[in-house]
Amino acid sequence: MRVFKSICHMAAMIAAATSVAFTATAEQKAETSISPSKQPNVLVLMFDDMRFDTFSYRGGPVNTPNIDQLAAESTRFDNAMTTTGLCSPSRAAFYTGRWGHKTGLDDNVELYSTRLAELDLKEGGLLRRASESGYLVGHVGKWHLGARGTELRGAEIDLAQGHEPRKRFSRVYTPYAKVGQVKGYYEGKLDKNNEKHEYYKTLDGDYEDTEAYNKLVAGKKMLKQMANDERPFFGVVSFNQPHPAYRVPEPYASMYDPKKIKLPTNHLARRVNKPLAQDGIWWPWHDVGHMTDMDWRKARSYYYGAIAMVDRIVGELIQTAKEEGIYDDLHIVLWGDQGSMLGEHTLYDKGPYAYDELMRMPLLIKDPNIEPKVVNRQVSMLDVTPTIAQWMQLPTDGEVDGHTLMPLMKQGDEAEKGQPDVALYAYEWYNGAWFGIRAVRTPEFKFVWNPGDNRDEFYDLTQDPGEITNQIKNPQYKKQRAHMVKLLMKELARVEDPSLTKLEHHANAYL
Repeated sequence: MRVFKSICHMAAMIAAATSVAFTATAEQKAETSISPSKQPNVLVLMFDDMRFDTFSYRGGPVNTPNIDQLAAESTRFDNAMTTTGLCSPSRAAFYTGRWGHKTGLDDNVELYSTRLAELDLKEGGLLRRASESGYLVGHVGKWHLGARGTELRGAEIDLAQGHEPRKRFSRVYTPYAKVGQVKGYYEGKLDKNNEKHEYYKTLDGDYEDTEAYNKLVAGKKMLKQMANDERPFFGVVSFNQPHPAYRVPEPYASMYDPKKIKLPTNHLARRVNKPLAQDGIWWPWHDVGHMTDMDWRKARSYYYGAIAMVDRIVGELIQTAKEEGIYDDLHIVLWGDQGSMLGEHTLYDKGPYAYDELMRMPLLIKDPNIEPKVVNRQVSMLDVTPTIAQWMQLPTDGEVDGHTLMPLMKQGDEAEKGQPDVALYAYEWYNGAWFGIRAVRTPEFKFVWNPGDNRDEFYDLTQDPGEITNQIKNPQYKKQRAHMVKLLMKELARVEDPSLTKLEHHANAYL
């Protein structure tokens, strides 16, 4: 089966190449000077609010044999950083390769209080670039950048299987029911099975009754369709799991005993000398005053169960690719759009801050032509976009704020030896509330600028990896703090961030 499909694919590609040779104009030939037969098949596996630290290949608490095997075949980027700890802005950055101040997408879309409905259709991103380059483009699952956005950007296989509306500019979702539900928890009212379903829930049925499984079925269908098409393909399978609330069926709901879970040092840490925004209730379930120790433990255990289910999903998709004879030369990117808080700093879900639990993300990139390795240098989600574009030989659609990861994939950390190891992060809006946060991180320190507050943050990541103690006013760190502020200014200048002008005025206090 695999050999037959490979022969058919090769023959079709030769025929396509011959046709191009006889019909293309000189200008078209220049734009597609690399033979289509060399264009790889690319699969992106995207997960929502998935932390970097839970997998067994990272020494985490969840046994993830399928993801571990993929990691063993991939370049592991163990210090990958998202752009924004919020779904829509991070996804827009991934697809376009640009920061939100350039695309206009710097907040969630389609949700209560947001001012945005979609990513501007002028931002075609990877989907349109791939489609216009002759790729079969498919998308399954969560998009969260505007109704019908994948279809309107050239996805021929558009198996939404997501929660967003299919009608453009629909009225926003408003969480009225969640407000009353959380209020009930303070009054001692619990949901079915004596659970708090806005934080953890045992789903009825089993694995095959979940929405995640429906997306898996659609993803398998897409892979099978792509395997039988002569064109190279670019496919995305995007899951809502493990986004809170953490909702899984058995056996995942009871897979991890909440009483035996090991908690991090910053679990339920009091927020002392922190920006006021961290106390805000930006979504109803951010109100966690009712949460008991066991509630927090259960929420974490259900998250672990969700990761175990994610691992099963990844294994089934990989097995489908193998059965269809497309796995061996398949290029794969597995990533999460951002992390999530499980009680660290007494925070849940995500919000306007730059803690590592939210800022860091898992990233595996499998290129069958490159030996697997571990890269420890910090990289950005924005670097993944030009890497995929280089694989697929896509024409540019404007400036890109990241850089290809291919040198690091081929040479490891030595490829950037002597260069600053810096990561930039932003948190402009949260569903209509402005914060303008910018953060810069090195392996040793983190500086967080909070222009909507008069309190910034500085953390010594070596001595305080849990970011409990804000050292912003500690004179012992004066030199290091000044260095980090200069790094942030340099990064903002590099990406032409208009907030630099304001930072230049605020920076005087630290330089």
